[in-house]
Amino acid sequence: MLRVLAVDDEKPLLEELLYLLRSDPRVRRAEGASDATEALRRVTRALESGPDGADAIDVVFLDIHMAGLTGLDIARLLAGFARPPLIVFVTAHEGFAVQAFDLKAVDYVLKPVRPERLAEAVRRACEQLGRSEEGPASAAAAGMVTADAPGVGGPSVPAPRRPVAEVTVPDRAPDQIAVELGGVTRFVPIADISYVEAQGDYARLHTDEGSHLVRIPVSTLEERWAARGFVRIHRRHLVALARIDELRLEAGTTSVRVGTAELQVSRRHARELRDLLMRQATG
Repeated sequence: MLRVLAVDDEKPLLEELLYLLRSDPRVRRAEGASDATEALRRVTRALESGPDGADAIDVVFLDIHMAGLTGLDIARLLAGFARPPLIVFVTAHEGFAVQAFDLKAVDYVLKPVRPERLAEAVRRACEQLGRSEEGPASAAAAGMVTADAPGVGGPSVPAPRRPVAEVTVPDRAPDQIAVELGGVTRFVPIADISYVEAQGDYARLHTDEGSHLVRIPVSTLEERWAARGFVRIHRRHLVALARIDELRLEAGTTSVRVGTAELQVSRRHARELRDLLMRQATG
């Protein structure tokens, strides 16, 4: 069972987060800190007491926007310790997800926090620590997130990590992909997506109305959406063929215009892309 520290400088939000964490049977102890100084003091004391000490902390649930040091600053400082606690970011801002996972965060939960989404973050922390999800309601807590959530092994055998390729919220239908923003799940038609941009283990989906970040690699979308006319043009970009407005060849480089965006085409993909566009134009 987990020993948890929650950090948020907004007292009502901290109290709500602690209430949800303490309600989870997989959490043995949940304490709060209202600023970076208190959080660092508690973590330092925990590390000094050792993994079996009375003050030990397994996971820090960390807000990003706080007065003074931000949650990202705290995570960077904790990364300097030999055996730091795991980090789960809890924030109202989706724009820091890539930085968060560069800092090896276990999860990135958007506010307002939904109980089932927090339960998923706890499950991932248990998996990474190789802890058994003990407690009478553990199966139900996992079931709230995904029907096929894998079980976690005993404490002596670390459980296999769930592949990053799985989207946090499953797609409702084959023609849509679920995206989460500020605790609200939207279902975006795949036909509305012009191109996809790789951002670490994430992908940013670009539509005419804006963009959406999902926790799924571009390589996975490339495989899933090949039959829908999406092609890889660069290690960073996957494009819907039907959305390409122009193909440009200048000074030995190839690029495409997709709406107002101009995207580079790598040499290894240039010839295949030209052939595909020619077949599409003459088909």
